Amino acid sequence: MKLSALGKFILTSSLSKKSRIPREVFYGYYKKVKNPPKHNDQVDVITKAVERLIDQSLFVGYGIRTSQKWYIKEVKLTLGGHKLTKKLLGEQQRLPLKK
Repeated sequence: MKLSALGKFILTSSLSKKSRIPREVFYGYYKKVKNPPKHNDQVDVITKAVERLIDQSLFVGYGIRTSQKWYIKEVKLTLGGHKLTKKLLGEQQRLPLKK
């Protein structure tokens, strides 16, 4: 599965937390970027990234639904998302030991 740098940041930042994670945590991604976009654009990009991760069943979203759209306030990592995040962080290499 191919993920963007923002998607990888969202997954890795939510790995250590067991419960619901507020969206405001994900704005830390733009503190590392040299020329960050305006705040409104950051909100749009993070919303779309979180919605894509929810569509891929890596996250569960919690929020308010209106007749037009979802307002996602918090997210929680699913079991599949947890496994993918562990894989993104890297696996320890096995030694070729012979029995």
